[in-house]
Amino acid sequence: MSLLPYSLARPFLFAMDAETAHEHTLSALAKTQNTPLQAAYAQSRVADPLQLAGLRFANRVGLAAGLDKNARCIDAFAAMGFGFVEVGTVTPKAQPGNPKPRMFRLPEANALINRLGFNNEGLDAFLHNVAQARCRQQAHPMLLGLNIGKNAATPIENAADDYLACLDGVYPHADYVTVNISSPNTKNLRELQSDEALDALLAVLAKRRQALAQQHGKQVPVFIKIAPDLDAAQIAVIAATLQRHCVTEGASRATQSWGVIATNTTLSREAVQGMAHAQETGGLSGAPVLQQSNAVIRQLRAAMGPEFPIIGVGGILSGADARSKIEAGADAVQIYTGLIYKGPALVTEVAKALAAKK
Repeated sequence: MSLLPYSLARPFLFAMDAETAHEHTLSALAKTQNTPLQAAYAQSRVADPLQLAGLRFANRVGLAAGLDKNARCIDAFAAMGFGFVEVGTVTPKAQPGNPKPRMFRLPEANALINRLGFNNEGLDAFLHNVAQARCRQQAHPMLLGLNIGKNAATPIENAADDYLACLDGVYPHADYVTVNISSPNTKNLRELQSDEALDALLAVLAKRRQALAQQHGKQVPVFIKIAPDLDAAQIAVIAATLQRHCVTEGASRATQSWGVIATNTTLSREAVQGMAHAQETGGLSGAPVLQQSNAVIRQLRAAMGPEFPIIGVGGILSGADARSKIEAGADAVQIYTGLIYKGPALVTEVAKALAAKK
């Protein structure tokens, strides 16, 4: 159990602008990780091992991408008891993202809206930070996912070039790679979820990964991160495309080398109508996304069958929320907004809830 109850820190953080609080938190984590001050947030890791996509997860709760875009705080998040940590989204070149303000809390809904726009320091700086993580140098290293995207200035028709550049860079360092084609904050990005675009992207990614596997002597799983704002027909198209490119016949969920992360943030405002900031442009995350995300997971699981790896994310603020993701068809879960509202104790709560559910 961490020494500093999050309930003491939260009022100070929530008195700040959301992005300012976010940056202060990351700076504090970066400075205190691997020091005695880490005891303020460190927690024992719940043991609940899972074999998925050729990997051994220490437990079934992970950190979602977006919180640590530049991979500055991998050791700090590892110390919070996560079974796996995902950092990014990283783009080939550094970019500032969208103009500020671009992150807004909706406390009455346990939600956030952000339109950050893949702000990050670029691939070289990202990989430098990944290489510094001490938890990756231990006998049993923290499982690490690296999330990749495209630069805002890259035309959508050339998006594959950015994804391939990032895949080349992160492949030697990642336990798995996540291909983010679902952020609502990069113009036209979600078009890559359409039939022809996704088909073409998966084809080039599969070909490049095969070459990288031979070059580096290891097969790194790839997860595709999709949006919650998909209807049944769109999910069916995505499932059919995944079946063409990403399913190894006869493989189990423990050995399949592709998967899906469902889901990203939503453009819907139905659940937050009338609240302050509800009409801000950007992706909504937190409690209002739970059922929408679960519906996508449920449909995707039905379409893909029992052996395709699915990581569920969106709206987890309790152990019960996490269990609903597993019941919908997810194999493991990730949290982000819940960590902001509930603090590190949520990691242990979710991990214990999922371990007890088995």
